[in-house]
Amino acid sequence: MFKVVPIILMSLTVVLVSVQLYAQGENYANREEVIAFANELAESDGFKAEGLLTVFRQARYKQSIIDAISRPAEKVLTWSEYQDIFLTRKRITAGHKFMMENKDALQRAHHEFGIPPVIVAAIIGVETMYGRHRGNYRVLDALSTLAFDYPPRSTFFRNELREFILLVREENQIIVDVKGSYAGAMGYGQFIPSSYRHFAVDFDGDGVRDIWNNPTDAIGSVANYFSEHGWKQGDLIVVKAYVEADAAARQSADSKGDNIFNQSLKPSRTVGAMRKVGVIAMMDIEDSLKTSPMKLVGKQGDEYWLGLHNFYVITRYNRSRLYAMAIFQLSEALRTSSEFVSQSHY
Repeated sequence: MFKVVPIILMSLTVVLVSVQLYAQGENYANREEVIAFANELAESDGFKAEGLLTVFRQARYKQSIIDAISRPAEKVLTWSEYQDIFLTRKRITAGHKFMMENKDALQRAHHEFGIPPVIVAAIIGVETMYGRHRGNYRVLDALSTLAFDYPPRSTFFRNELREFILLVREENQIIVDVKGSYAGAMGYGQFIPSSYRHFAVDFDGDGVRDIWNNPTDAIGSVANYFSEHGWKQGDLIVVKAYVEADAAARQSADSKGDNIFNQSLKPSRTVGAMRKVGVIAMMDIEDSLKTSPMKLVGKQGDEYWLGLHNFYVITRYNRSRLYAMAIFQLSEALRTSSEFVSQSHY
C-alpha cells in the first residue's frame, strides 16, 4: 500500500523531448507505456495496477533532469582539477569531524566487513560532503522522467523505477517524500535503488535500512557494498610508479604500439610485465600481482600509478579512475586523524 499526498495542479508548459511533445506536469498515469509498466509490476511483484497508477498521477516530468543527464561534458577534467574539487582542506576537516561523530559505527563496520573507516568516510565525503548534499529531486519524478522520457537509457531507468517502488514498499516509506539526485541516487552514499535494495543494511538494528537520513546505516551499507564487491582486507590499493624508459613505457607489452596507460580499469598487467616496459613500482610488491597502469596529470605534472585489486573495487562504486584516486587520496588525508590510525590499515 502506497501513501499518497494531494496533487497540486500546475500550469502546463509544452517542451520538446525526443521528438515528441510532452506537457510539464503531464499525468503519467494516462500514458500507455506507464499503464503497461503498472500492469507488469502488478503481475510480477504483487501490486495492484490501479494503486500504481495513483502513484504515477503524482509523478512530474522534469526538464531539468533531462538537461542534466544529456548535457555533454564541456571538457574532461584532469587529475589536478579533480584534486581541487575533492581534496580540499574543507572536505578533509569535515571528514575528521564526521569520523569522530560516527567513531563507533565506523569501527564496527571495519570489524564486521573489513573495510577501513577512512575508505567508508571518503566515499561519503566525496558523494555528499558527509551527508550535507543528498539531492533535492523527488526520486519518483527523477526516475519517471528518465524511465519514460529519456530513450537512450529508458530500459535501465525503468528497472531502477521498479526497484525504487519495491524499496519504498519494503522500507515503508512515503513514495513522494523520498528525495535524491537527478538520476535517482539516494542518501549519504548515493545508492541507486537496485544498489539500495541489494547492499543497504540496517546497521543500528531499528528495523529500517535508512541510508537517507541515518549515518550509521549509511556507514554499514557502504562497507557492505565494498565487502560484497570483493574488497581484500589488508591489501594495498594503488602504488606509485616511475617511468624508467619513457619511450618503451608508452608502448604496449604486445608491441602493437598502443598506449599501456589508462586502458582497462580491471587489473590485467602484472607488476613484472610492467617492469619489462619500464614502469617500475616505487615499493616492493610481488611481480605476479595484476595491475591497471595509469598516467594522471597532477599538480606537479605527470604521475604514474599502478592500480591494484582494491583500486578496482573502488571503481565498482563509480566507474572512473579519477574518482577512485580521489577516494584513495582523501582516505589517506583522513588517516591523519589519530583516533583512527590503528583502525585504518589496508
